[in-house]
Amino acid sequence: MRFEILIYNNAEFDAAIEGPDADPAVTAEWKEVHEQLQTELRASDELLDSNEYSQQTAVVVRQDRDAPHRVRSTDGPFSESKEWVGGFYTVDCESVERAVEIAGRFVEARYSPVEVRQLVHPVA
Repeated sequence: MRFEILIYNNAEFDAAIEGPDADPAVTAEWKEVHEQLQTELRASDELLDSNEYSQQTAVVVRQDRDAPHRVRSTDGPFSESKEWVGGFYTVDCESVERAVEIAGRFVEARYSPVEVRQLVHPVA
């Protein structure tokens, strides 16, 4: 089964890993956990994809319901949000329990949610 693991970030997490008040121990652990997980998931053939999202180039696109040809876009992510999706892992594993176990290892889960979603449509 394929799952998308969405890793949310927030200002508290960002402050803990980067910037003038960053905690070097948290930063090192964060890097180490991602490196270990990627190595482990590649070795087990469970890792399909992984990446971090850019916050500088985020754009929110909406279509006008009354005029579908009219598209509006605004800078994103939503400025009123306290959390945002910072990155993802796409995994192919035996069960939702295994995907949850993987998600629970991220340092980010101490600061904000890490969401596990089963992917519905197979890759063509």
